[in-house]
Amino acid sequence: MPLPILFLPFAVAAAQPSTTAAVPAAPPRAVSRRARRMFVSPMGEPFTADRGGDALAVWFGQADRNHDGSISRDEMQQDAERFFATLDVNHDGEIDPDEITRYETQIAPANRRSLGLLPISEPVATADSNFNRGVTLNEFRTAADKRFGALDMDKRGLLTLDRLEDIRPEAPARQRNDPNAPQHLDPNADSGG
Repeated sequence: MPLPILFLPFAVAAAQPSTTAAVPAAPPRAVSRRARRMFVSPMGEPFTADRGGDALAVWFGQADRNHDGSISRDEMQQDAERFFATLDVNHDGEIDPDEITRYETQIAPANRRSLGLLPISEPVATADSNFNRGVTLNEFRTAADKRFGALDMDKRGLLTLDRLEDIRPEAPARQRNDPNAPQHLDPNADSGG
């Protein structure tokens, strides 16, 4: 087959007017300057984000119910109530010890202290203000109110994503394997001596 005939279909296709408009490129996605894929909300709910995303922003977008760019004390309590309903599996109005264990072992088994905004390693259990090993909705609301107050450092009555990013603790340092470290030391091995 002669070479010009091979190029003929391509030449015809190139001469055809395009029926599809050029698709504009998606605008760059705003990413937090300290974006992390994992975040635990002030009430203990774990959030993840897609690669390159920020899980704090994911939680913030959900908690900001009226989408005005800030979280009010009411919105913080509404977010706590929503998460409480998730944790109260048997719907008896209390997160009981079994449900707290379920939270700690299945929902958020990671170290929650290093993934959140507040230094609280057990955010659900510490809402138990009367120490009866169960958390009522009222106790959870009260904890949400106190945690809102702790995060509202400038006492404006609103939490903004920028301000939360400013107070967010640095990510814990990742432990890297030392390539020069001995792999496995067997205490029963003969030392040759």
